[in-house]
Amino acid sequence: MPDPGTTVRSLLDDLRDEGDALDGLVAALPPDRWATATPAEGWTIADQIAHLHWTDGRALLSVQDPDRYTAELADAVAHLDTYVDDAAHEGGALPPGTLLERWRAGRARLLDVLADQPSGVRFPWYGPPMSTGAVATGRLMETWAHGEDVAQALGVRRAPTERLRHVARIGVRTRDFAFALHGRPAPAAEFRVELRSPGGELWTFGPEDAEQRVTGPALDFCLLAVQRRHRDDLALRADGPDAAEWLSIAQAFAGPPGKGRAPGGSSRTDAS
Repeated sequence: MPDPGTTVRSLLDDLRDEGDALDGLVAALPPDRWATATPAEGWTIADQIAHLHWTDGRALLSVQDPDRYTAELADAVAHLDTYVDDAAHEGGALPPGTLLERWRAGRARLLDVLADQPSGVRFPWYGPPMSTGAVATGRLMETWAHGEDVAQALGVRRAPTERLRHVARIGVRTRDFAFALHGRPAPAAEFRVELRSPGGELWTFGPEDAEQRVTGPALDFCLLAVQRRHRDDLALRADGPDAAEWLSIAQAFAGPPGKGRAPGGSSRTDAS
């Protein structure tokens, strides 16, 4: 789901920068701070980084050995309810220095491997197969989302960047997926989405004359799409009943329906 005007190289640069930004939040933390609880219930900062390391590894396996990836995913169905949590807690139990080193090495390896992929190839994932650009975009989205959890845990307010355009695009492109997750038919007509970027640019998606519309800050839309804030805490406007329904169920990440966050920023979510 990358922007058609974005090259894979620039996407990978943005993915690298997003990882480096989160690295900068945790690199100097004393070991005891890695055990700090995050807004994702039951997950510490260490669990968040371990999850990113693990999913980077799943992406690397999908690209390098898709048959093995598919077989491992089939085996996971037997314990799907705890599949993600178990991996996060296992990795989160590592010494922080070891975990940090492994996460850095894993994301660097993934960037190198993605840069070497030929155009047109697709790789299996938890949802539909993805292109190289879509893999990179998904990893950026998840790195940003879990970085938000870490920042909240540390009491840090991160300045949004133009890299959010990738997250926003996934949020828009997964509209029908979100409806399907909730057993609802997706609206037949496209929506118009107009988002104000951190730099003041207007990002637009969908036909200009669409009846159903969503408008507001890009940051707020991205926070909603990755279910890091409740809609009531965000400056998003929906015009039309279908658009309003979408904002109540929007979900940019794969997996079962997330519970989202309670109003006021408190947590009642898994850590997808």
